[in-house]
Amino acid sequence: MTEKVLPVYNEANNQIAFLMKRYMAAQMEAFPGKAFFPDANLTLRASYGQVKGMQARDGIYYIPQTYLDGVIEKYIPGDFEYDLPAKVLELYQSKDYGRYADGEGRMPVCFIATNHTTGGNSGSPAINAYGQLIGLNFDRLWEGTMSDLNYDASICRNIMVDIRYVLWLIDKVGGAGYLLDEMTIIQGDVEKEKTANKKSKRK
Repeated sequence: MTEKVLPVYNEANNQIAFLMKRYMAAQMEAFPGKAFFPDANLTLRASYGQVKGMQARDGIYYIPQTYLDGVIEKYIPGDFEYDLPAKVLELYQSKDYGRYADGEGRMPVCFIATNHTTGGNSGSPAINAYGQLIGLNFDRLWEGTMSDLNYDASICRNIMVDIRYVLWLIDKVGGAGYLLDEMTIIQGDVEKEKTANKKSKRK
């Protein structure tokens, strides 16, 4: 790794960094009316987007939300990546998702959105329009990994773990529900609740 890979890797990265300046300058000259995202290196980085699916290729569409059912489908006992704690399997069998299930009784796991992310964004909080934590960013779809060079909202999607899944793992699987006592947990559909509150005030 040190002798054969890193020297070549670092040289390639140096060339990319040098050429990126010319590439961005060329884009700004070719598309003077386009709004380009700034170089946010070493600064607080924030992006916005919509929870939204993606047409990956002909006949294949990625829905924006995944569920525990998919995790169970991938379960391989003893496998480094796909093994699961016995407690997860037990709770799945009994469908014991507590207050973290969605409106249809399913356990949400991950979701995708049109937010732009880059290397180093893993663990970044995803918040909704009301400043509430709804997930944590950790990856990008394979089809959108070129977004550092060219962000295309039609195919670029970041991947976030749903905060309901995180809370379920802490509470039900890990048995550390006391940690949630320090948090304010919002139940239900925030948008519907706000609409209902507005109507009640008008009355």
